[in-house]
Amino acid sequence: MPRLQVYLPDELYKLLKKHRLPASELLQEAVRAEARRQELLTESDKYVAELVARVGKPTARQRAEAATVVKKIVARSRRKAR
Repeated sequence: MPRLQVYLPDELYKLLKKHRLPASELLQEAVRAEARRQELLTESDKYVAELVARVGKPTARQRAEAATVVKKIVARSRRKAR
């Protein structure tokens, strides 16, 4: 199995030790999650490009309406998280 040496700031190292966290497993999960996040971003960029090619770019009004919807969704999810 290939090996990798990782350096952590003192603060993170102390947290790992204090909470007896499994550093290797956490790093593996973090790498998998980041790789998946990047794959999803790439796919969403492709999807948006296809939509723009099919229906054109959104107008300023449409973008403003979308921003309002996003703000409402974020606010609602934050309220539920409490």
